[in-house]
Amino acid sequence: MAVYTEITDEEVQGFAREYDIGRVIACKGIAEGIENSNYLLVTEQGPFILTLYERRVRRDDLPFFIGLMEHLAQRGIPCPVPVRGRDGESLRHLAGRCAAIVTFLRGMWPKRPQPAHCQALGEALARLHLGGADFPMQRRNDLSVGGWRPLYEASAPHAGAVAPDLAAELTSELTILERRWPQHLPQGVIHADLFPDNVFFEGTQLSGLIDFYFACNDFLAYDIAVCVNAWCFENDGSFNITKARRLVSGYSAVRPLSPEELRLLPLLARGAAMRFLLTRLYDWLNTPKNALVTPKNPMEYLQKLRFHRGARGLGAYGLDALDAA
Repeated sequence: MAVYTEITDEEVQGFAREYDIGRVIACKGIAEGIENSNYLLVTEQGPFILTLYERRVRRDDLPFFIGLMEHLAQRGIPCPVPVRGRDGESLRHLAGRCAAIVTFLRGMWPKRPQPAHCQALGEALARLHLGGADFPMQRRNDLSVGGWRPLYEASAPHAGAVAPDLAAELTSELTILERRWPQHLPQGVIHADLFPDNVFFEGTQLSGLIDFYFACNDFLAYDIAVCVNAWCFENDGSFNITKARRLVSGYSAVRPLSPEELRLLPLLARGAAMRFLLTRLYDWLNTPKNALVTPKNPMEYLQKLRFHRGARGLGAYGLDALDAA
């Protein structure tokens, strides 16, 4: 979340009048995140989130994102619910941007995730996958294996400024991933960006999943791999086997993984590390110095990629017991 587009009090009041949410009491920008402009909107009926979709989000994708949140909420997944205006529409325009209001979720994201958080995350992710199984819309994952080489080629000429020999290392890694990437794992709707700051808790009780603006159709196990990267490494770069075991076992308790999904999870985690390394590398090299948001250092995901490359089987992830089961 972030604020790129400023809105006036008059614009907010006029926009809110298109809904049955009462009079606006307060509207304050939310500084976290990188993709869209977000505001905490407080009305007589309580708090909401007002989102203005910035240029990096394609307008043609918005019906998928809005529809998915509505669909998942109807199936009991704790996610923001788009609010429909008096005309029945939830997607409209404000300050030259597509905009929507969604319900407010209680809770805080865990700054230092614990194993119990990881277990709850795994369970919630499995429920999300099951809940999205009959969602009728489709969206291709443009940031899957087919999109990695173009991202790499856009950054390769200047990759050496980030780390020596980085371009050569990524070239070799991409070739391996493209050759080994699976073709026939179970697919469905995935979140694709379920980092800790997109998951709310009250204590260790998971209270909400947010930020569905990378959601797409892909391998379900790839979503687990994204979470393994985002939740199971410590600040010093070490891998926490306990967190990985709790995350994957929590998932499997709700939606059992096939033997092939479990076997390929290390490869999928390696690919997920490549995906976030490449997008961070591109942003690191191309974000203007005076930008509102500081790009994230790609070196974090280079370290994770190297861990996965050196891992020898499921035992390196603490998952060998699950494989035997």
